[in-house]
Amino acid sequence: MVTVGVMPLWDEKKHSVWMLPEYLTALISAGAVPLILPLTVNLEVLDACLRKCDGLLLTGGHDITPSLYGERTLRVCGEVCALRDEMESWIIARAIDEHIPFLGICRGLQILNAVLGGTLWQDLPSQHPSEIEHCMKPPYARAVHDVSFVKGTYLAKLFGCERLGVNSYHHQAVKQLSPRLEPLAFSDDGLCEAARLEEVPFGVAVQWHPEYLCATDRNAMRLFSAFISAAATGFRNGRLTQSA
Repeated sequence: MVTVGVMPLWDEKKHSVWMLPEYLTALISAGAVPLILPLTVNLEVLDACLRKCDGLLLTGGHDITPSLYGERTLRVCGEVCALRDEMESWIIARAIDEHIPFLGICRGLQILNAVLGGTLWQDLPSQHPSEIEHCMKPPYARAVHDVSFVKGTYLAKLFGCERLGVNSYHHQAVKQLSPRLEPLAFSDDGLCEAARLEEVPFGVAVQWHPEYLCATDRNAMRLFSAFISAAATGFRNGRLTQSA
């Protein structure tokens, strides 16, 4: 079985690393072994972890430090975790260099865009007001708005549809998309809801939360299965051994 490194979540109040079970359940259902990574910028430790990973899951969580995309921090920006930003910046660069497949979810799309030179809305309600519900209340296993797929792009082909209902729980989003990323989907108010980095075998990131939808939405499971399939190809080909 393939192993997927999962970006850790951080609880500042409890001073602890934690994880939402939905991420792990989705990976296991798709045939992978989840490995929650330590929250560290010790590159020797991270390097050892990545040598065990066939793919990477960029999870949701804290806001992104605005200085990472060249902006000052506004009062509307939420809590950030500078340590995680630094850790994931290094991991994304390493994933690109070594062609490690990855799937980004919510913050995963935002950190990928910021690392690659894009910018973010620090707070949608005040900076990009909309009638679309981007920060839903639980339960999260339901759609609250639609996204439209860019014709002919990866997700349009994977899902076989032009529009898809998605859940949504975020207050930051892509403002200017990195020129290195291909836009895959947009919400009706113009926000980029999914993007792809073609430089890796599977480099897809979405703004919604498919991990909550896997039990009821076949397209959510298709996304995880396609990710694990790409990771399995690298596993079979001995990618990590060859790049060592």
